[in-house]
Amino acid sequence: MPRRLLLAVPLLVLAPFAHADRKPKPPQPAAQYPMHVTHDSITIAAEPGDTKETRPDTRLDYFGHGLLPIRVIVTNDSSEPVSLDDARIHFIASDDTTVPAATADDMERRFFTVKSATGTKLPLDFPIPITIGKKDFQKKIQQDDEDFGFKTTTIAPHTTVAGYLYYDIVDLPTPPLSKAYLELRRVRFAVSNRVIDNFEIPLRPSNETSPSH
Repeated sequence: MPRRLLLAVPLLVLAPFAHADRKPKPPQPAAQYPMHVTHDSITIAAEPGDTKETRPDTRLDYFGHGLLPIRVIVTNDSSEPVSLDDARIHFIASDDTTVPAATADDMERRFFTVKSATGTKLPLDFPIPITIGKKDFQKKIQQDDEDFGFKTTTIAPHTTVAGYLYYDIVDLPTPPLSKAYLELRRVRFAVSNRVIDNFEIPLRPSNETSPSH
């Protein structure tokens, strides 16, 4: 799992992300994205959120706290459903460090120190102090996953499904996307149960127009 690095963060990080209507852009067919790989009529693309323009409009600032969002887009052009239930989707850095996708627990830890995990009272001009604590962050992480994560892990024939995953890049070489790739293992056909070849999608910073590999 990603390193359990605990960072102290201002609890007012919530404020800039307070508006309500949050929806990711509908995904295009995976082959239309610059970073993609195709095996057995299945195309998987990666869209790193390393710039403001490519990051999802989440409630919490994951990127600002060392968690790189990557949108994974899967297009099934075969005649059989594809399953991601057993899939392992890892970020492989240029020094071969393997980083699994962050879990909700990993994300919660990233936003807390031991001191702040009990909640912090903000000195505002209200009769009762407002407390922002762990449950509030848990709720926002869950809401972000509901809005921006995968809605299903089964991709029907001739459809495209997408969702955001997050990777701990704090201790990786800089820039983390240079000579890195996204590896997907155990993607399989749902009916025959046949595992598809590993997908190794070369990554690069979003502002680069051509691969550096």
